[in-house]
Amino acid sequence: MTTTATRPPASTRQHHLVGLTAAFGIGMLFAIQSRINGELGDVLGDGVAAALISFGTGLLILLIGTALIPAVRRSLGKVWKAIREPVRAHGGLRWWQCIGGLAGAYLVATQSITVSVIGVAVFTVAVVAGQAVSSLVVDRLGFGPAGPQPFTSLRVVGALIALVAVVLAVSDQLNHPAGLLLAVLPALGGVFTAVQQAINGRVARTASPDAYGAVAAGVVNFLVGLAALLVVFLADLAVRGAPHHLPSNPWLYLGGACGVIFISAAAAVVRVVGVFVLGLGTIAGQLIASLFIDLFLPAADKAVTFPVVAGTVLALAAVVIAAVPNLRR
Repeated sequence: MTTTATRPPASTRQHHLVGLTAAFGIGMLFAIQSRINGELGDVLGDGVAAALISFGTGLLILLIGTALIPAVRRSLGKVWKAIREPVRAHGGLRWWQCIGGLAGAYLVATQSITVSVIGVAVFTVAVVAGQAVSSLVVDRLGFGPAGPQPFTSLRVVGALIALVAVVLAVSDQLNHPAGLLLAVLPALGGVFTAVQQAINGRVARTASPDAYGAVAAGVVNFLVGLAALLVVFLADLAVRGAPHHLPSNPWLYLGGACGVIFISAAAAVVRVVGVFVLGLGTIAGQLIASLFIDLFLPAADKAVTFPVVAGTVLALAAVVIAAVPNLRR
């Protein structure tokens, strides 16, 4: 009888498993986007222009979907109403909870600027370093739609193992201070990403409890991010001049599509597993995908070493450990 009372419903466990699997896929897509945008920035000679193209194509996809699907338009209407009347809206929604796109814009810009120099794997573990700790704090403060999540021993251990995995993965770069200094940019992006996932989840919940709410959150995210990048690009244009000619390779324009999928998916999944486990799931997906990308489609002349492989395995262990409380709740 006691066993039955403490065991969570099968549907709840299944939802957490599906959410964790989705988080893993989100991380893999992020690594792929990093590779694409990194090369696009290298070809253009301008990381900001590459980020602008990525966000612009992503927003175009979302706007087409919004025009074709009335449920998405209704969901966006609910977000707008919630901002105008935050007290009456379900759960409340403040204007600052709709600016997660600023973090996305910053991270995409750092992809385009740094990946061609430090490689996908080092870029990814730098993001992981910021995201692992930041997501734990964000969950504890209750920024996400799931509310405050306690500092349990397993979650703290999972975060510490993730940090050890990062240190191990970049240990062979310690003799290259320039590369490590450049890795600070994506590390800050990882910190901002946890906040972005939390507030995008709130936007999605306010918009609609179904998948249309996640798409609406994606629209808001891309609108804000594109506006921010446009301002930065105009300033960059005045200082540095125009970027190089646009590349003819069509796959270099798929970064925005990747972003649409993982931003919308993250806004939906965060309501199931919370910010911290979503973060660790994406960490594992990022590390594994970046490992294979640097093996078979490297963006920089960086050999895949044993520390990078060992760091990836440790990151997977961190995900399993941190996810245990959610699977047993």
